[in-house]
Parts: sequence; C-alpha cells; structure tokens
Amino acid sequence: MLDPRINTFISVCNNVSYTKAAKELNLTQPAVSQHIRYLENLYGVRLFKYEKKQLSLTEEGKLLQSIGYTLKSDEELLKRKIREIGKEQTEHHIGATMTVGEYGLIRPIAQFLQNHPNTKMELTIANTEELLKKLKNKEIDFAIMEGYFPKEQYDYIVFSTERYIPICSASNPVVAKGKDIMVKDLAGQRLIVRERGSGTRDIMEKNLQGHGIEIDDFEHQMEVNSLHAIVQLAKEDCGITFLYEIAAKEEIEKGTIKEIGIKDFLVEHNFTFLWNKGSAYERDYRSICNELSGYSLDKSGQLV
Repeated sequence: MLDPRINTFISVCNNVSYTKAAKELNLTQPAVSQHIRYLENLYGVRLFKYEKKQLSLTEEGKLLQSIGYTLKSDEELLKRKIREIGKEQTEHHIGATMTVGEYGLIRPIAQFLQNHPNTKMELTIANTEELLKKLKNKEIDFAIMEGYFPKEQYDYIVFSTERYIPICSASNPVVAKGKDIMVKDLAGQRLIVRERGSGTRDIMEKNLQGHGIEIDDFEHQMEVNSLHAIVQLAKEDCGITFLYEIAAKEEIEKGTIKEIGIKDFLVEHNFTFLWNKGSAYERDYRSICNELSGYSLDKSGQLV
C-alpha cells in the first residue's frame, strides 16, 4: 500500500499548493505540512522551496515526484493484477495520440485482441499534453504518442518511425511546381494546424522554426482539433498542412491529396511507447509494445 504521505506529496506537486492539496485530500493544512516534513526528515533533503512567494520543487523533490508518480501508477496496476488472479481476463489501459490511435494502432490492437481474446482493453485517444497528465494520474498504464515529451521523466522505446510530410489538395497550384519550392515559399497559403498541446502541432512548429518560419508567418491559419477533419479540409483545397504520411495515406493513394514536393523538407519522426520511469512492470510494457509493433502492414494493407 502506498504510504499516504507520498500521496500527500503528489497532491502538493499537482496543485503547487499546500492549501489546495489539503482541500483535495480532505486534510487540514497542518496535516499536509506534517506529511511533507516527515518525508523531508526521512530523506534528509528539502522537497519544496519558495521563490518570490511561489512554491516549487527542489531537484530532490523532482526526483521524488517522478518516483511517486510511478509508485502510484504501479499500485493501481497491482490492484488490477490481484483482482485478475484466478480469472482468465487481463486488462490494459492504453493511451494514444490522435495520429497513432486513429491511423497506426487499430490494426495492431485488432490482431492483439485476436491473439489474446480474454483481454479487456481501454483505449484513450487524446493529445500529448492530456496523455502525459493521465499517465501521472494513473488513468492509463502507458501511452503511444508522436509528440515531444520530457524524456527524463519516462522510460520509453520506439514503436515505429514515420514520414512527416506537407500535403495539399491535388488541385492546389503548388503541386505543379514540383520540387522547386522551399518551405518559405508556402507562406502565402492557408495553414491548417492542430490545437495547442497536440504532438503533431508541436512537431510542425519545431520543424518550421528550423527553417526560420513561425505559424503566424503564414498569410492565413486555421486551427482544427480533428485530424480526420484536417485531412478532409486539405482535400477540399481549404489550405495546406503538415502531418504524418500514414494519416493521409488513403487519400494520397486515391489521388485526391498530394504530397507537396519541397526540396528542403525531409522529416521522419518516431512514434514512442512510454510509461512512468522505473515502473516494476517495465517487462510487461516492453512485451506489449514489441507485440503491437510487430503487427506491421504489408503493401496491400494486410497484417503480416
């Protein structure tokens, strides 16, 4: 059982406030302070500090925070595993970002469930920012995502490597220019982007910045929180966008969408399988990842 003082510490981390943590845990503020002092005395370090009246973690506190999230997550998984003893059913709570969940994971999950028919699986599709919160709050066991994340806080392995490309409608005049254009030459187009917190948007922003361009440098922008809608808007010539080839593969094959040939843009990025750092269930997570990523597709779209 997780020490309740660790649970108090995690609450203070999440709320960045002793008062809010006390309210969340239905404790008095002196009780919260007592729990934190106990942990500081136990480890012989300061866990929090005040700078300009703002509460923040010390470096030692950040380490305990990372381990605390893992302990809490492992405890929830342990409860499930204990309940599973004597039963045939196992349970997995998976998180996936939109591109992965909608275009890269459905077939592998289908094959996984076919091979493990007694598995109960919960799949949550959300953006990178939301999934990282769910990992911390033990709402999911692990996540598969395309976005950037603080690598020092998680253990992870590569799930797959995908092309990241600019696309537009087949009728957009920019297609006819072939590979004679540069990224900066697209600034006169309407740029369709995902919402803030999305891994796809984060990758777009960082790669555009590498070419000295910001999203605001485009003449027009349109923000959409649905990847499917973005593909359809590009198809209808409402603008251009940057996304993973796998998300537009079907429309590209139909010829309704074209990859924009840019001579100074060649990007590949990993889909990453990650879980809270130091988990006791690392072997299980690696096994699941290896099995899911092994269900690759051949050219005809059939599982192999």
